[in-house]
Amino acid sequence: MYLSQLTARNFRQFGDGDAMLHIYFQPGVTALVGRNDSGKSAVIDAVRYALLTRDQEFIRVQPEDFHIDNAGNQASEIYILCKLADLTDAEKGALIEYLSYEGDDVILYVTWTARKLSETPGTRRWIDLSVRSGIDGAGPPFDTSVRELLSATYLRPLRDAEREMSPGRRSRLSQILSNVPEISEGESFDSANIPKDADAVGKLGLVGLSDYMRHNVKNHTGVGSAQDTINKQYLTSLSLSGDELQSKIDVSEGGTESARLRQILERLELGLLDSTTGNLMGRYGLGSNNLLFMACELLLLGKEPEGLPLLLIEEPEAHLHPQRQLRLMEFLQQAAEREIEGANRAVQVLLSTHSPNLASKIPLTNLVLLQGRQAFPLAKDHTLLETGDYSFLERFLDVTKANLFFAQGVLIVEGVAEAIILPTLAKLIGNDLTEHGVSIVNVGGTGLRRFSRIFQRKEEGAQRIGVPVACLADIDVMPDCAPKILGLVEGDNDVKWQNSKRRWKAVRDFGDNAEQCKNGLVELRDRLKKNDGQGVRTFVADHWTLEYDLARSGLAELVYVAACLAKNENSLNEEKKNREDVVAEAKTRFSTLKSCSGDDDEVLCSLIYRLFHSGSASKAVAVQHLSELLTQYCENGGINAAGFRKLLPTYLVNAIDYATAQLPQQASEPASIDGGEDV
Repeated sequence: MYLSQLTARNFRQFGDGDAMLHIYFQPGVTALVGRNDSGKSAVIDAVRYALLTRDQEFIRVQPEDFHIDNAGNQASEIYILCKLADLTDAEKGALIEYLSYEGDDVILYVTWTARKLSETPGTRRWIDLSVRSGIDGAGPPFDTSVRELLSATYLRPLRDAEREMSPGRRSRLSQILSNVPEISEGESFDSANIPKDADAVGKLGLVGLSDYMRHNVKNHTGVGSAQDTINKQYLTSLSLSGDELQSKIDVSEGGTESARLRQILERLELGLLDSTTGNLMGRYGLGSNNLLFMACELLLLGKEPEGLPLLLIEEPEAHLHPQRQLRLMEFLQQAAEREIEGANRAVQVLLSTHSPNLASKIPLTNLVLLQGRQAFPLAKDHTLLETGDYSFLERFLDVTKANLFFAQGVLIVEGVAEAIILPTLAKLIGNDLTEHGVSIVNVGGTGLRRFSRIFQRKEEGAQRIGVPVACLADIDVMPDCAPKILGLVEGDNDVKWQNSKRRWKAVRDFGDNAEQCKNGLVELRDRLKKNDGQGVRTFVADHWTLEYDLARSGLAELVYVAACLAKNENSLNEEKKNREDVVAEAKTRFSTLKSCSGDDDEVLCSLIYRLFHSGSASKAVAVQHLSELLTQYCENGGINAAGFRKLLPTYLVNAIDYATAQLPQQASEPASIDGGEDV
C-alpha cells in the first residue's frame, strides 16, 4: 500500500474551504518544491501527525498548529486525512475492520483530528485527539498495534546523523537492526555442547555469540586469576562470619533473550571505511553521515515484510555536494522501484527540497509545487502540459532551469543574450531581479511554451499558481531595408526573399500596402500570445530582435560600441589592443555610420545588427560589455531609473515589471487572457 492522498484543514498555513490542502501522490518518489514558508514542512508534519513515525518520537500538538486566518481568528479544530491505496490481500486481511470500499477499490482512510478544549496549552488536557478510520472519521478507532503498522520513517531536517548511528540506549541503529529479520536468526549457545570450530561458531545467533563470548571471558585465565585474587586476598578479610563476600567478573548482560539482543544492538555503531586502507575512518563529514543514516533507514523499509513502506525526508540534500545529491536521487528512485538488491518491496519516498539539482532529477510528474498556501501537483491531468511536453522537459529541464520552482517570478527567454542583459536592465530601472526573487530561464530558442505551461492548471476553476511568468519572444520581422544590408537578397531591395536558416520575414512580406502589413503584424503578435493565460504572459519584441530593438529604442551608439568590443574580444584578452582605443574608434565609426544612414533609424540599426549577423561579434559577449557600458552610462550621466526606462524597448520594461509584480491568488480562468505589452 502507499499514501495516495493527503487532505489537511486548519493546519498551519492551510485553512478551510478553498484554502484547504489537497495533494495526490504517485507511488515512488514525490518531491515537494517551493520557496521558504510555502508549506513543505507542514505537509510532511501532517503525515507525521496522522500516521506517526518509526523513531517513536512523541508528537505534541502546538498552539501554532491551529490555522490563523487573515482576520486573525484561530481555528479550534484541525482535520487531517490520509488515504492509503493499493493494499495487498495480506494487508486487507490485517486491516479488514478499518477498510472503506469505493466501487472496486479497497481504501484505508486515517482521519486525525485535534480539537481545542482550552486556550491554555499548559493545562493537562487542552486538546482532544482522535484517530479513526473512514473518510469522515466515522469508522472504528485504530489500535496501537495498527498505528505502529502504519507508521512512517522520518528523517528530520538538520538531523544529527552521527548521533543517530552512535551506540547508546534506544539508539536509532538498534531500533532499525532489531526489525531486520535476519538479526534474530541463528542457534543458541549451549554450555554443555561448546562449539569446537569456526563453522559451529558461525551458526550461532547474536545472542548465542554473546553467550559464547561470556563463557570464554569467564573461563579466561586472567579473568579467573583476578577474580580469585579479589575473593581470597581482599573480600575474605572484609567479610563477617556467616556473611562471606564473593565477587564474580562477568559481562554485564541479563534479562530475557529479546532484552539481551536489544542490549547487544545498542552497543553497535555504524561507520565508514577508508577506501584506500580499508580501515574504519576516525572522523568523516556531515554529508557522509547523512548518507549512512538514509542507507540504514532504507535497509529497514526494504526488508520488512509488512507495514507501510513510507519514507519522509526533509532536505535530503543537506551537507551533500551536487554530484552526491544526484547520486542520492538515483538511489532513492531505485529504492522506490525495488531495484536495490535484497529489497523485498518498493519504498514510497516523500521528500521536501530546496535543491534545483534534485528537482531537475525527479520526473516532473512526481513534483508538487507549494505556493501561496496551496499545493499544485505537476502530474498529468493537472497542468496544461501535453504528453510530448513531459518527454521534452525530462530531457531539457536541467539544474539551470529547475530554479523556476523556487522563484517568486519567472522570465523565460529564448537566448543567452537576454539571460545576461536582463538582470542589469532590471536593476537600472529599479526592479532588481534578485531582490524580487525572479529566476531567468533560458530555453535556447525552443520550448518557450513548454516551460510556461508548467505554471498553467488544467482544471477549470482551480486555484492558479500565483507566480508571474513572463515569456520574451522575438517577433523576427526585419525592416524592409535589412535583407539587402545583411546580404540576404541579390539585386533589387523590393524582391521577396526566403531564408532557410532563420524564420525571419521582412515587413513587406505581410502585404502590398501599409495597412495589410500592419494587420499581418498584429496577427503574428496574437499567434505568439495565443497560449497566454492564468499567470503566463508573452511580451513580444517591438521590432525585430533584442539587439536591434535596444538600438532602435535610443541606445544605438552603446549597442554598436558593445558589438565592436565583442568583435575585438580575443585581441583585448591577449592585450594586443587597448579597451579605451577600441571604444574611441567605435564611437568615431558610429558617427560615420549614422551620417551614411541619413538619420534613418531602420537603416542605422540594421547596419549595427550586421555585426552580429555576420558572426564576427558574439551576442553573448556583446551584452556582457553592454551591461557594463549601460551601468557606466547611467552613473556618469546621472540618469535615474525613471529616465532609463524611457531608453529601453517597451516590451522589456513591461516584462520585467510583470515578473517582479505580486499576482493575486485566484481561480484559474478557463480561457486564455490577453498577453499584450500593456501592464
